[in-house]
Amino acid sequence: MQRREFLRIAGLTTAAVGCEHAWGATKVEVPRFPSGNLPWQETWDSALKLLAGNVKTVPKYDKPMLMEGAVYPGAWMECGPLEALVYAQLRRYVPQGEGQPDPLAVARAEHMAFFAVQKEDGQIPSSDKLSGETGFGQIQMVVPIAATAWELAQMTHDHELLETAYSACSRWDTWLRRYRDTRKTGLVEGFCTYDTGHDNSPRWQGIPNRCPDSDARKCPPIATMPRLCPDLSATVYGARKALAAMAGALGKKNEAAKWEQDAETIRRLIIEKLYSPEDAAFFDLDAKGEFVKVRGDLITRVMGEHVLKLDIAGDRKIFNDVWERQLHNPKAFWAPFPFPSIAMDDPAFVRPIPRNSWGGASQALTALRVPRWMEHYGKKAEMRQLMTAWMTAIVKSGEPGGPGEFRQQMDPLTGEFTKKDPSGYSPAALVYLDFVQRLAKG
Repeated sequence: MQRREFLRIAGLTTAAVGCEHAWGATKVEVPRFPSGNLPWQETWDSALKLLAGNVKTVPKYDKPMLMEGAVYPGAWMECGPLEALVYAQLRRYVPQGEGQPDPLAVARAEHMAFFAVQKEDGQIPSSDKLSGETGFGQIQMVVPIAATAWELAQMTHDHELLETAYSACSRWDTWLRRYRDTRKTGLVEGFCTYDTGHDNSPRWQGIPNRCPDSDARKCPPIATMPRLCPDLSATVYGARKALAAMAGALGKKNEAAKWEQDAETIRRLIIEKLYSPEDAAFFDLDAKGEFVKVRGDLITRVMGEHVLKLDIAGDRKIFNDVWERQLHNPKAFWAPFPFPSIAMDDPAFVRPIPRNSWGGASQALTALRVPRWMEHYGKKAEMRQLMTAWMTAIVKSGEPGGPGEFRQQMDPLTGEFTKKDPSGYSPAALVYLDFVQRLAKG
């Protein structure tokens, strides 16, 4: 079995040295930094310390897991499992102080915690919080938890995790087919803003944040709802590909073939129904059959699951068009600090940028997902450019002469982070660590 390419760690061996951290008990590897200036090393140490501090237990699961941090006291399915997986992949850089859990154990707990509170009907909660609350008012998924679980199971040869994830994610797929395909199109429907985690986005203007009665099975009684969503559908495509691989590893050949078939079906539907050639963009399709023409980072989420196959001529043309007209267009998404959550030349782009805004800000979560698709599509040089921009912005975000800080979002034009909320955001710390070590490999 080959590991999922979008999360593989490949390339030159990191040039490393032993380094004793004041807050850790072990010597660990440290990659070469782009500059010998002290803030680069200090920012690295600060990121590791932040992540260690964000590893906590939640009331409904007794093993330490990685919290989102800053103003987000919990883990969210859209991003938490990927964050914990990246943390595990950075394990050789993480000091193991007394009582500090191993990053592999943290990543395992991050997945198993969501599976442990899965409802009998198959619904996996959107969040698991320090308050003890589990969120069932929206589906809020982006990176498939099936995909990250499969990757982790391969890293650790954890058969129990593999079996648990296969069962849980199969049931989750069944739930989504039952409750989020009410129009029987074969695609996945969005019912509310939080379904895609696009808080304060013009994509969802006029639509409630949560589903009625905080029940993700219920769609609000609005004439244009529900919507067929390309990113939610791409998440299911990626999950089904992972389920096919898991089934194969478990010796379930017939089930593996069925998952592959179902994955290909939804992949083709995304392209046929939710792509607009005249705009070179993927859009939501509302209940009246109209595209919701707000060009947003959902395009990168479709790419993240490799929905477009470059060995198919039609898909290759779509990718090239989307890349040239949208993602690599300096007037749209290829800002000095990519990728803005809404295209800069879209009328809906929000200025000035408020806190927690998926209306234009470049988000750390989007940056963290970049390695899942840019190199896969042959954009290694551009990915290096993006990583360099993000690292530099983070290092410069702190007090003069001190380490950088770790915040949720920044202005795509200036690289200035929004500072209304405190530092302490795990995804930004992971972006810095992951990008530094990737660039160190060459």
